[in-house]
Amino acid sequence: LISSATKSLRLETEILEKKLQDAQKKLAEKDGDKDKEIQSLKRLISELEFQLTMEKNNNESFLDKLRKEMKHKSDELEKLTQERTQLIHSLSQVQEENSVLQETVRRECEERCGLTAALSRAREQVLELRRLSGTFP
Repeated sequence: LISSATKSLRLETEILEKKLQDAQKKLAEKDGDKDKEIQSLKRLISELEFQLTMEKNNNESFLDKLRKEMKHKSDELEKLTQERTQLIHSLSQVQEENSVLQETVRRECEERCGLTAALSRAREQVLELRRLSGTFP
């Protein structure tokens, strides 16, 4: 009976040891798979971090380029605004000068008309005097 129980226990122990070995083997395989997956994920993280760094650098470079372009456009706009202001001032001066010249021309034309009228009257008087002096010796 004892021998049979011992044999039975040994057999059960062997079965349990075999199950334990199988479980340890599966656990080792799972650990290996997990290690591989961890390494794969670490590589993926490194690649993504590198891509992120590259994107950040590209974005910073693009932003710097945009800032420079915006500064250039702003300077250009300021220059054009100053030129426009100068042109408006020059136009105002030219318009004022034109008004003065037009007024001068108008006065000179009035004066010319007056002189022309006076000359006509003087001619008439000279002709009248010649006519009168022709009848009186």
